[in-house]
Amino acid sequence: MGRRLVPLTLDNLPDLPKRCRTCVFWELDPVSGEAAAKAGTPELEKEAWISAVLLDWGSCGRVVYVDEVPVGYVMYAPPAYVPRSLAFPTSPVSSDAVQLMTAWITPGYQGQGLGRVMVQTVAKDLLRRGFKAVEAFGDARWKEPACVLPVDHLLSVGFKTVRPHPVHPRLRLELRSSLSWKEDVEMALDRLLGAVQKEPVLRPL
Repeated sequence: MGRRLVPLTLDNLPDLPKRCRTCVFWELDPVSGEAAAKAGTPELEKEAWISAVLLDWGSCGRVVYVDEVPVGYVMYAPPAYVPRSLAFPTSPVSSDAVQLMTAWITPGYQGQGLGRVMVQTVAKDLLRRGFKAVEAFGDARWKEPACVLPVDHLLSVGFKTVRPHPVHPRLRLELRSSLSWKEDVEMALDRLLGAVQKEPVLRPL
């Protein structure tokens, strides 16, 4: 099973589920979001938001492909770009953190570790960019797929609660600790295998 995670851009935005492409829950404040829904422009607003964040800040998401089929995605950005975050009772997101906005994995591909791989990919990206942590608002009463991720899922991939709340606690993942286990395993494997480096395969011109 070949899987890859690529940066979210306007080119691969159509690979997101339609209901996600037309959702601006996080991207707009509640009033603007309602206005966009009434005007029938949420998809355009989504494109404009992604374009602006890409230009101002850089990569703000990853799309997951398994055997070239899009099966999931994750979106994240500094809280200054996420106006809806201020509407949560456990806001604001910490100044040293990026907000994990939302994520989705197609039901047939859930339970295969893709959620953890997505979080580790985000962690590596943000560490390279000098951030210490990623935070998210969770849904403690989650019943079906929605814009706010279930608390149980966030806890299962390494987040810890930093601001409790009966419905929407805020959780935090220290980026270095999120990668340490995986890196420790890779180092142990390298030692076990003698750290054999494969020579690059030269392709004929």
